[in-house]
Amino acid sequence: MEVELTEAKVQLSNKDKDLHAKDVEIAELKRRLNEQIDRCESLEIDLEAEKVKAADAEEARAVSTAALNVAQTNYSETQGIVDTLVSEAEWMRTRGVVLVANSILNASELDRAVAALTDAARAVGHRGGYLECADHVEQMLGQEFDISHCSVTEHADAALASAESSYDNLSLPIMELVVESLKKDDWCQRLKAVLDPPVTVELSDEEPVGDDGGDGDDDGDDDDGEDDGNDDDGDDRRDE
Repeated sequence: MEVELTEAKVQLSNKDKDLHAKDVEIAELKRRLNEQIDRCESLEIDLEAEKVKAADAEEARAVSTAALNVAQTNYSETQGIVDTLVSEAEWMRTRGVVLVANSILNASELDRAVAALTDAARAVGHRGGYLECADHVEQMLGQEFDISHCSVTEHADAALASAESSYDNLSLPIMELVVESLKKDDWCQRLKAVLDPPVTVELSDEEPVGDDGGDGDDDGDDDDGEDDGNDDDGDDRRDE
């Protein structure tokens, strides 16, 4: 009986030792679990921080992309404006100045003003020469020379002054169009329309004359005046 009791005590002691070992093992496992939990929480915190950084980076990238697109658009627009200005300046240098000068020189208003000024100046010169010659004749003959036969009246000087005033104050419609065109943003296109309009060619509605579909053989019924061998001239000559 005592032996059994002793064995029971030994077994109980061993079980206590096993339980203690299990408790130690459980405590170690709990410690490791807590460490893993802490590590996971730390990783979650780091992950959230990285997510925030990634979101900030994505937002910054979107802002940079938008700014780049705006810059590219502005550059394209600016380049287009520069190209247009260069093209317009080249046209003005090579064509525009010449066209403006020719338009002024060929203006009918200028032609009339210059013609009137020339005629008035010629008339004044003619009368001046006539009067000078008359004065020489008077000196040679010693008597007054009748100048009433001069074809130019004494109003020639006034006519010349009027012609000079008209020339000095001449207003050319073509210059008004040029000045108004230069005030606009699309000045070059306006100048081209005024000074260098496109040449239009009117096409005729008539159909071109083509082949009549004949085979080219002479059947004697044509009216081309050529001898086709079917006339009666030979018979007439034989009858003679």
